[in-house]
Amino acid sequence: MSLAHAARLARREIRGGLRGFTVFLACLALGVATIAAIGSVRAAIEAGLASEGAALLGGDAEMSFTYRMANDDERAWMQENALTASEIVDFRSMAVVPRGDDAERALTQVKAIDSAYPLVGTVQLDPPIPLPEAMAGQDTLPGAVMQGLLVDRVGLEIGDTFKLGQQEFVLMARLMREPDSSGGFGLAPRTIVTTKALETSGLLAPGTLFTSHYRLSLPENPDLATLEEDARARFETTGLRWRDSRNGAPGLARFVDRFGAFLILVGLAGLAVGGVGVSTAIRAWLARKTEIIAILRSLGATRQTIFLTYFLQIGMVATVGIALGLLIGALTPILLAPLILAVLPFPAVFTLYPLPLIEAALYGALTAAIFTLWPLARIEDVRPTALFRDALDARANLPAPRYLLAVALLLVLLVALAAWLSGSTTLTLWFAAGVVAAMGFLSLAALALRALVRVLSKRTRPTPALSWALNAIARSREATTPVVLSLGLGLSVLATVGQVDGNLRNAIARDLPDVAPSFFFVDIQKDQMPDFSARLDANASVSKVESAPMLRGIITRINGKPAREVAGDHWVIRGDRGVTYSAALPQNTKLTAGTWWPADYTGNPQISFAAEEAFEMGVQLGDTMTVNILGRDITATVTSFREVDFSTAGMGFVIAMNPTALAGAPHSFIATVYAEEAAEAPLLRELANAFPNITAIHVREAVGRVSDLVAQLANATTYGAAAILLTGLLVIIGAAAAGQQGRLYEAAILKTIGALRRQILTSFALRAALLGTSAGLVALAVGLTGAWAVMTFVMESDFEVIWSNAITVVLAGLLANLLAGMLFALPSLGIRPARILRARD
Repeated sequence: MSLAHAARLARREIRGGLRGFTVFLACLALGVATIAAIGSVRAAIEAGLASEGAALLGGDAEMSFTYRMANDDERAWMQENALTASEIVDFRSMAVVPRGDDAERALTQVKAIDSAYPLVGTVQLDPPIPLPEAMAGQDTLPGAVMQGLLVDRVGLEIGDTFKLGQQEFVLMARLMREPDSSGGFGLAPRTIVTTKALETSGLLAPGTLFTSHYRLSLPENPDLATLEEDARARFETTGLRWRDSRNGAPGLARFVDRFGAFLILVGLAGLAVGGVGVSTAIRAWLARKTEIIAILRSLGATRQTIFLTYFLQIGMVATVGIALGLLIGALTPILLAPLILAVLPFPAVFTLYPLPLIEAALYGALTAAIFTLWPLARIEDVRPTALFRDALDARANLPAPRYLLAVALLLVLLVALAAWLSGSTTLTLWFAAGVVAAMGFLSLAALALRALVRVLSKRTRPTPALSWALNAIARSREATTPVVLSLGLGLSVLATVGQVDGNLRNAIARDLPDVAPSFFFVDIQKDQMPDFSARLDANASVSKVESAPMLRGIITRINGKPAREVAGDHWVIRGDRGVTYSAALPQNTKLTAGTWWPADYTGNPQISFAAEEAFEMGVQLGDTMTVNILGRDITATVTSFREVDFSTAGMGFVIAMNPTALAGAPHSFIATVYAEEAAEAPLLRELANAFPNITAIHVREAVGRVSDLVAQLANATTYGAAAILLTGLLVIIGAAAAGQQGRLYEAAILKTIGALRRQILTSFALRAALLGTSAGLVALAVGLTGAWAVMTFVMESDFEVIWSNAITVVLAGLLANLLAGMLFALPSLGIRPARILRARD
């Protein structure tokens, strides 16, 4: 028989409806919808970032410099190529509100602007006054605007005054929205003032930490690539950083792309769980088709024809499921766009995006093929007599080698496709290995559970109801494995996320007072250091002080080549990094290779580089590195590597140089101060009053903001895990539905031998509870192992079991399977044994 004949048979049989394919359709549609929705949201954000690139950037292009303003040559280039240029100075400072003899202080991110700001968009204020009016201030005081969070924190009202450094300002309005804000993470709320008003503040002295940004408004249809090339050729050696509207928020775009790719991989894990349901549904559906298959075989249909007939039927249903999933995944983000936009701190353009839908369809088609080919291939070698005896489900032999090879190739294709589309081969391979390992472990756990139950049922004398439940678990692979696999994988992800999140929070609460400093102080001038150190030495609550000179530099070249050609996109060379100097090897500094320069060294510049980062970048001893500091190129030889631990929130520099290499460069000092928690507020008050120009970063508060961000990411991952768990529940329902005939037959037998309805229901409930609890316990073991690995090897922190989360996972497994089991157990209680047993004869 030809393919056309098989297609004709498939078409005729499919006219009978989709009975038996409900779980198949639900699992496939939910998995595809999840991936399509995630991809569509990511595409919407990427489109928003692209279309609003100029608004996010604040102009068509931006030139930035660290520690300094643009020089005459750079300003002349801007004037030659731009219609308008706006200068912005960005730095952190302390907002001080006098309160009698005391004062309220809070860290703020200051944006100092000129009269041309903003080039693009509008600053929204409350009350809604024009920005120039707000900057003009009142009487003789310059004006300022603040974000509401900061206004409330320091207890200000409109018209109140506060200080930045030595300059007093009047609060004119609350800052509701900045047009050039990409919604990135910041340590402090925003304050906007004019640069001119800061002239007497003492905050922009030589060597203080600030970044200048020059936003450019260019002629219509500018050739941004050519302009960037020209600007870099002229000024990159002076420390220029360039951005333009082609990618107005590169860090944000990179985060959205990577986190979106990770969530899609989580969606693929959900598809894998759905695949278990697909396989179970196909097995049950084929079992109901034994009579039809037997008739076809008796009439001379070949194995190939039967295989093609049912393969085409499943393909038609899979197409419906994928189409349904694409429809849901495409429309859901559009329908929920107002809610999503209200939450997102950056623009997004919601519409239909073909590429995410194509990606989801490919994933869905490959998953459906992988999980249907295995059970479908087994019908080829089943004899008609065996089919008439309803023996399809009992066969456990492997399919023919050609089908095993086809499944393996499809699996490789799926992983390769995921690696290509996600843009991260390493992440995809590790994720795929984790899912495969988890599913393998859960499958082995299901086999071990059946073996354990067989042993227990023989060595103990349980009640009749418990005995029936144990026997049902032991003899039914189709009832045990899908539950442990599907429910276990979803609960495993939830357990891992919950344990990691709980351990991170515990680590912050437990370790911060002992390990991390109380404050970072920055912008301490050199002539202030003796008095600053003396005050801290005299304070009994201060246990430890570390201080160091600090400059900011950009690594531009390694061994004479552009740094990116050597180190790729490593984080160290993406922007400017802290640079320090020291004549002698600092205390508690451990060299891993090379030697430190002599204390009186005056030769060519030398660098001591962070060992781990050097290994990642491919930097070796003897390599040369060019660092641009304040527009001056310093080429030094790497002569040593040292351990730098950033995990304690203490002081750490990737780059340290010999003092004469930085002679004459204006700079300030930074200090980390370790003090008792109760003494932190008085200490800050004393130092801020004595040195109004310095900026204090409260580490406990900063780590709290990071902790909140980590919690938000954990929540996003939890939503993905919830989708996996929902798919697992569908699989459980499908497995329960597939076993309904067996449950009816079992109830009929039990009633025939005198069992009461109460005993039969108790048996079914015990079976469901035992399976659910077992799935929860196995998932907990997988989740604890995964969380331990993350905390130990990734976070490099201690691990302890969060028992509240652990108990919740086990209870969730028990309740989920119990409810699903009871849903299909109740109808079996009302059947008449004679009708069921007569039908089986």
